Amino acid sequence: MLCVSILHADLDAFYASVEQRDDPGLRGRPVLVGMGVVLAASYEAKACGVRTPMGLTQARALCPRAVVVPPRMRAYSAASKAVFEVFRDTTPLVEGISIDEAFLDVTGLRKIRGSPREIAARLRAEVRERVGLPITVGIAGTKFLAKVASAVGKPDGLLEVPAGAELDFLHPLPVERLWGVGPVTSAKLREHRINTVGHVARIGEAALVTMLGAHAGRHLHALAHNHDPRRVRVGHRRGSIGSQCALGRRPRPFAEIDATLAALVDRVTRRMRGANRAGRTVTLRLRFDDFGRATRSRSLLKATMQTRAVLDTARSLLSEARPLIETRGLTLVGVAVSNLDTDGAIQPSLFDELSDDGLDVAMDAVRDRFGSNLLTRAATLGRDLNPSVPILPD
Repeated sequence: MLCVSILHADLDAFYASVEQRDDPGLRGRPVLVGMGVVLAASYEAKACGVRTPMGLTQARALCPRAVVVPPRMRAYSAASKAVFEVFRDTTPLVEGISIDEAFLDVTGLRKIRGSPREIAARLRAEVRERVGLPITVGIAGTKFLAKVASAVGKPDGLLEVPAGAELDFLHPLPVERLWGVGPVTSAKLREHRINTVGHVARIGEAALVTMLGAHAGRHLHALAHNHDPRRVRVGHRRGSIGSQCALGRRPRPFAEIDATLAALVDRVTRRMRGANRAGRTVTLRLRFDDFGRATRSRSLLKATMQTRAVLDTARSLLSEARPLIETRGLTLVGVAVSNLDTDGAIQPSLFDELSDDGLDVAMDAVRDRFGSNLLTRAATLGRDLNPSVPILPD
C-alpha cells in the first residue's frame, strides 16, 4: 500500500520577511508591517509579545525598538507568485491555502525525487535561493498533521512526523493546535481540565458533542485521532469570498463602523464580479473588545454579485448586532459571501447603465484602469482602511 506523503509549506512572518529581504538594514531587527494595526511582525518582534492584528500603539509599547514599515502589497504578491513557482516545480499536486502557504502531495515521487524529507529540504533551499525567503515545511500522512508539524517546526524549520508515530507526536500538544480551537473553545475545554490533544482523544466523542455541539465535537474528536481523509486538491475554487478589517481598541462611532463595512462589501463584490461568481449567503463577523466573537448570517432568495444587495443585507445584520457592539466594543469587522455558484454567473453589461449591476461594472472598470483609491465612497474619505491583502485567485 502506497504511503501518503503531504507537505505543508508555510512562509515565515511573510510580509515582515519580505521587508527584511529587501532592506538589509532591517535584518535581525524587530519589524512591524502595518498602518494602524499590525498586519505582520517579524520573529524578533513576536519575541516581545507582539501579535496580529494588534494595534500599533500597543505593539510599540511592547517592543519600543520595533521598526514600523507600511505594507507593500505588490511586493508580497510578486514574492508569493515566485514561491508558488517553486511549489509547482516540486510537484504538480499543489493546493494553495493563502498567498504564503500551501499543501503539496509528494506521494509516489520517491523514485524520481527522493524521500519526502529530501524533497522538503530541497524545496526549502530553492525558496531561499530563488526568492530569498525562509520557509517552514511539515511532513505527515494527513493535511491536518502536516499543518500542525509546520506550526511546531517554525521558524525556518523542517519537521517530519513518521508513519506510526502520529499520535505520539500529536497527543502531548496543547488543545489550541487542533483546527477550530480558538479562544472560546479553548476556554471551554480547559474549564473541564482538557488541556492537551490527548485529553480530547480520551474523553470520547459523545462527551465532546455534549460540551461543544455536534459539529465541533465530532470534528475535534476526529482530529485528535488524526482522522483526516482530505486529499490535496488542485484548482479547487474557494467556497466563500470575504474581507475583514481590524479596528484597533479605540472606540468607534457606529457611523464609522458602517462606513468600514460598506468599503469591505465593495471589495468583496468586486472580487465576486471579477471571478464571475454569485453568492446566496451573507455573513457578518465581529470581534469584540473582550476578545469574544459573533457571527450573523442571512441567505438571499437568489444568488447575486450586486453590491447594493449584499450591502443592504450586511447592514441589516450589523444593525441587529448594534446592542452588542455598543456594550462590548468592536475590534474587528468582516463580511463574506458564501454558497457561491460554482458554474459562474452571467456578468451584467457595462452598457446597462440604469441598473445597479451596470453601475457596479462601470465602477469596476474605472478602478481597474485608474486604481482602487481613485474611486471611493464619500463616507470613507479620510479614514484609514486596512490595505487589501493579496489573495489566491477566487
